Amino acid sequence: MIDVPVPEATRRHLTERQAEVVRRLLDATAVEVGASGYAGLSVRNVARRAGVAPATAYTYFSSKDHLLAELLWRRMVALPPVAADPDDPLVERLDRTVQMMVLLTTGSPIVVGACTAALLNATPDVKRLRDRIGLEIHRRFVDALGEGIDPEVVAVLEATYSGALLIAGMGHMAYDEVPGFVAQAAGLMIGTGPADPA
Repeated sequence: MIDVPVPEATRRHLTERQAEVVRRLLDATAVEVGASGYAGLSVRNVARRAGVAPATAYTYFSSKDHLLAELLWRRMVALPPVAADPDDPLVERLDRTVQMMVLLTTGSPIVVGACTAALLNATPDVKRLRDRIGLEIHRRFVDALGEGIDPEVVAVLEATYSGALLIAGMGHMAYDEVPGFVAQAAGLMIGTGPADPA
């Protein structure tokens, strides 16, 4: 499991003690969703696993979707920076970047599927985190693609990545196929094609 920092408050400014409670809740969320899946996850079960009262959990998180969105965002921002060597073929840089975002942010297809489902929630708490996650994904794509890339290419790749995660969540693609799929899409858009990644 990635040791994630506490980058900022969930719903309010946190003291050190409160940040520790939040960390326990997020660790418990990852374990609980791995054991019971998205459908079986509840704030009450997470609170029990974390050793806190449900009312305490609701002080910080409004729903299971809020918990999952926060878990994904914190793991996303804890990832190491994109190592984009301009001498590497663009498709390879993208493949590595997406591989890191898909697999290292979650460590489990069950968790990534649950986090993807959670991000579809329209509540303000989830929307705020969804926007932050979107900005982080955008930044990582720009870093991987390098300076001077057409912004429309970045936008299409972001949509391709999100769509691939959704397709994987529906069971029509394996999560470990998402990086190659996005890299192949980039190759088609910039003219390298799937057979010539250089």
